[in-house]
Amino acid sequence: MRKRSRTVALSILGATAFALAGCREEQVDAQAFPDIESCKAASSQGGLFSVQECDAAFAEAQTLHVESAPRYDSVAVCEEQHGDGACGSEDQVAGGGSGSIFMPLLAGYLIGNMLGGRGGLAGAQPLYRNASGGYTDAARSSSYSSNSGKAKLGASKFSKPPATVGKAPMSRATAMSRGGFGSSGSSRGMFGG
Repeated sequence: MRKRSRTVALSILGATAFALAGCREEQVDAQAFPDIESCKAASSQGGLFSVQECDAAFAEAQTLHVESAPRYDSVAVCEEQHGDGACGSEDQVAGGGSGSIFMPLLAGYLIGNMLGGRGGLAGAQPLYRNASGGYTDAARSSSYSSNSGKAKLGASKFSKPPATVGKAPMSRATAMSRGGFGSSGSSRGMFGG
């Protein structure tokens, strides 16, 4: 009876360890670039991404920018959240839409590459300047000290952010009630060279 109890206990312990290991989020090799030219330059020097991957990721980030960038009811509110000169009208920034809705300008792109030998892009995210001088993604889920460099990030950082196109723009009160754009991120980090 005693030997069986030990076996059962070890089996439960092993299953628990396996379950906990399965709960860890998959990690992604990520790199931030201020623009597509930087990605392509890194590619020519043996970077994480090929020129084709740079093109595909930047196209994805640009699409997400148009669909999911924060939208504000005035340029003043947008600049309070993103800094002076970091905003434009929806028509200017997204290439269509209203001239009375304002969005931040794209300040870079975050690209992820799957680990574990599977290769392929995990996704891309647009980056925006925040009022404190750092950078954040469209979902406000992460804040970064720079818009260039490498890091390992959880795969969830590349989930599609909620769409903002066609929704009511944020007013000063709405933006403040949400703690400001980029100030309430759940993850903070910096990229290494």
